[in-house]
Formats: sequence, structure tokens, C-alpha cells
Amino acid sequence: MIRTLPFAALLLATPAAARDMPSPDRLRGSVEKLVSFGTRHTLSSATDPKRGIGAARDWVASEFERIGEACGGCITVERLQRRFVNARAPNGVVIEDVLGIQRGTDPNRYIIVGGHIDSRVTDVMDATSDAPGANDDASGVALVLEAARILSKEKFAANIVYVAFSGEEQGLLGATLLAETAKARGWQVDAMLNNDIVGNSIGQNGLRVADRVRVFSEGVRASESLAEAMERRAIGGEDDGPSRALAKAIDGIADSLPGKFDVFVDRRPDRFGRGGDHEPFLRQGYPAVRFTVGAENWNRQHQDLRTENGRVYGDTIEGMDFPYLARVTAINVATIGQLAAAPAAPAGVNVAGELTRDTTVAWQPVPGAARYKIHWRRTDKPAWTDAREVSGATQQVLKEVSVDDHYFGVSAIGPNGAESIVTFAGRAPRR
Repeated sequence: MIRTLPFAALLLATPAAARDMPSPDRLRGSVEKLVSFGTRHTLSSATDPKRGIGAARDWVASEFERIGEACGGCITVERLQRRFVNARAPNGVVIEDVLGIQRGTDPNRYIIVGGHIDSRVTDVMDATSDAPGANDDASGVALVLEAARILSKEKFAANIVYVAFSGEEQGLLGATLLAETAKARGWQVDAMLNNDIVGNSIGQNGLRVADRVRVFSEGVRASESLAEAMERRAIGGEDDGPSRALAKAIDGIADSLPGKFDVFVDRRPDRFGRGGDHEPFLRQGYPAVRFTVGAENWNRQHQDLRTENGRVYGDTIEGMDFPYLARVTAINVATIGQLAAAPAAPAGVNVAGELTRDTTVAWQPVPGAARYKIHWRRTDKPAWTDAREVSGATQQVLKEVSVDDHYFGVSAIGPNGAESIVTFAGRAPRR
């Protein structure tokens, strides 16, 4: 885990940030507004000014515009569109993502945080019934808006993209659109945070889990070729791909925040047999994770609004916990703040040391890095246990640290103390 002072702590130390922590009341207000559109089904009206997904997207765009005006134009709005046809949109549908883009000083680097705006009931093709979608996923969109309100007060190195995806329930269509757009534009995406079902603390059968949020991440990369997968197998890096490194960094950042609220690093790409909007980014090779509550309530997901045998079904606002959502938002804000303020993660990290007790760690220089941190741990440990900071060099020999029995990685640290995620070390090229 990253243990240096995260940028979030620097944010919290300033009077302005201390006054403007994630607000349960503001989050509730955003969810109530999204619920008020009746349904946000992807196939619902795109033109009705009061009901349907079009009205909801217009409102989110207006919120990004309002936040941008408050920070002197630091956030601009973009609305990406593409027509999709599939089994859940047999007649075709124009998918639109609403983006608020906060420009950083580095034109190439991007941090993306998103939630999906569309909602549904039991029948995924029912575009007319009321589908409030309070937790799934007005909670994620509210989180994104709150993050934009807070982080727009700061300036960062990386660009931050706040996004409300459409078409998640119809096949991850909006996320596919943005992931492919990012690749086509040549964006260097340092991290993608998908927030989907992040606002309840009471799960199925009344189980209460209010002290943690799950963060799902892939280990072996979906984008790897067979040769790359075999190389990862050879070096033992199954638990240290970029997305897993991102999840571990989030865990460390959460540990540094006030109060006891745990990040449960769930070591699979998503919940068993299910998926989400981070997956199209994984397919493009970007580090991406999913935030989801510690205990889901399936009676309040994908359900027609009804009461049967005294049991309430439907994704209504009554099933939400806004102080809980505020804590998940705080972790997102802290993570985005640290990674957007930090240099990029090092590239070309490699180790050599066969037939010796010493290990040589090398990496490529990172623009904006003031120093680097070499991390290592024994191969029987899940988290980094040792570290050494290095300035003015991109290579270091670790005496009496055997390459056979240890894993290695390197992160970059900026002049402000903000640290990148850790890049796992591969094998040095043979000469």
C-alpha cells in the first residue's frame, strides 16, 4: 500500500477543503433530482423536458456548467454520442455520455470518475414504467457531481473527466463509447474509477455493513496477449497488474483518512458473474476499478415498484444511506486528488539479479517526478512491506535482497508529496 502522506491529507489541511467535505445533504439533493425524472431508461425519451433520460442528461450537463462557472471556467462540458444496436436496443439508440472535463497542466494524462445515469425495472426493455434508480445508479452520478464540486477548487497536473454514462443496463454502451474515444484520442488514462451502487448500508435480509466499501479490480489484464500473460505468470505478477495496483493504492489512501472506513480490495474484476462500466476501459488496457457497497440489497435492484408479503421492492431513495455515500465519495475525492496531483506511474520498471544476493531495480524517468520510491516484499506477502526513496537516479541496487524471493515495484513522487500508483517490476531485457 502507499503509505506516504496522500494529497488528500494536504487538501484536508486547508481551510477551504475542511469547509467543503462531501455533503450528505448535497448528495441527497442530487439523487432526489435524478429520481424526479421518473425513469432514466436508456430507451426512454431523449427530448421530453421533464421525464426520461434526456431530461436527466440535460440536468447533469447544467450542473457541470454551473460548477465550471463557479471555478472560472475550469470545467467544460462535452456530450459524446454514438448510435448502438444490440439485443437490448434492437431498433437502435443514440447513446450519449455527459462529460465535465477539468483541464490539468499535462495535456496527455487523464483520471476518469464515472457512474451510469440510466435506470431500469424488472424487464430490461421496459422504458415507460417508473424506474427511480436511486442507488443504481443515481448514487454514482451524485458522487461524480460532488467530486467535481470539491475538486474544481484545486488545480492538478492530470486532466479529470467526470462522466455520467448512458446505456449501462443495455450492455455497457456509454462506457464502451468513452473508452474507445479515449483510445482514439490518445489519452493516457492513469486511473478510471467506476462508482455503481454506492449508497446503501443495509443489504439483503437486513444485513448492515456501514464500515466498508468494496473495490473490485482485475489482476491479470484483460488486454494482455498470450505472450504477455505468460510473462506475467513467469514473474509472479498476477496480483500486481495496474488495476490491482490502483485498488491497493485506494486502500492505502482510505486508511489515511479520518474515521474507520475500510476499502475491501475484492480480487476479481467484478461481482461474481456480473460486470460494469469499468470493463470497457480494462479491455483498452487502462487501470480501472469498481466501487460497490459492502452489502447489496437485491430487492432494491432491477425491480418493479411493489410490495409483496410485506416486503418492499424497488430502487427508491428510502433504501439509501447518505452519510455512507459521503464516505465513499470522500475516498474517491482523495484518490482522484492524489493521483491527479502526482506524476504518472513509472514505465519500464524491471529487475535483474539472477545468481546473486543483490537485486538491481531500474525504470524510465517520469516528467515532473521529484523522487521515486522503490517498493518490495517477500513473495509470500500480499502488500508491500519495505520501501526506499531515491532522488536523482533511475536505478538502484538493493543489497542482500534476493530477486528470487521478493517482488518489486516503483512509484513516482511529485514535489508536493503526491505519489503515483506502483508499477510492478518485470524482467530486465536480456543482452
